[in-house]
Amino acid sequence: MRLTVLGGCGVWPEAGQACSGFLVEEAGFRLLLDLGYATLPRLLAHVTADQVDAVFISHGHPDHCADLNPFLRARALRDDPPPPVPVYALPGALDAVLALDRPGMLDAAYVPHEFTAGDALDIGPFRAETRLLPHWVPNAGIRLDAGGRVLAYTGDTGPSPDVVALARDADLLVAEATYLREVPEDSRDHQSSARQAGRQAEAAGTRRLLLTHLRPGTDHAAARAAAAEEYAGEIAVATADLVVDVA
Repeated sequence: MRLTVLGGCGVWPEAGQACSGFLVEEAGFRLLLDLGYATLPRLLAHVTADQVDAVFISHGHPDHCADLNPFLRARALRDDPPPPVPVYALPGALDAVLALDRPGMLDAAYVPHEFTAGDALDIGPFRAETRLLPHWVPNAGIRLDAGGRVLAYTGDTGPSPDVVALARDADLLVAEATYLREVPEDSRDHQSSARQAGRQAEAAGTRRLLLTHLRPGTDHAAARAAAAEEYAGEIAVATADLVVDVA
């Protein structure tokens, strides 16, 4: 299993970077986890839009799904459109981004697969488990199991025992870490810090930790240091074009 970071910025993309988006490949199958602002150009540097086999969107905030619109345009508005791509999302999560174009314009480009957080899904070679994680809007974390390897991705979430359950013994945890150590009081139930991500990775027994969704301007070394206060394993920060072999 291989993960390529398309973007790892939270809120808005820094210069030369992108918001949340990850390409996961296994046995020739390509799955996108989120498509936030500016992720499509990053994706197209690696594969064409028609080479993507499925899309999973964790929740409906635009820094996680805004580039679904140009991605579907890149598949639909061509002389030889590919078959529709399966798009997995919670009910209503994509209403806003799909409403950006006239009704029906992109319908032939995708097949919607709405699910309830907690459902198990079969996505190509991946056996996927989902969990509802705390955020301002419904957010589904996902655990992907394929080829004997496990990758867990939180989307955006406040601290929760469900994060630990999702990441239990995973080879890689991709965890939201918007802040370094302290989360502002009005966000404590809905977002996490690098230190909290480290604490949950340690509790889960995760082999490696990839911090994502850092606010623009956050020092990456400081984020790794904050996570290392709680987690003894390997820590990296998600930046565009980083490739991680989940092995």
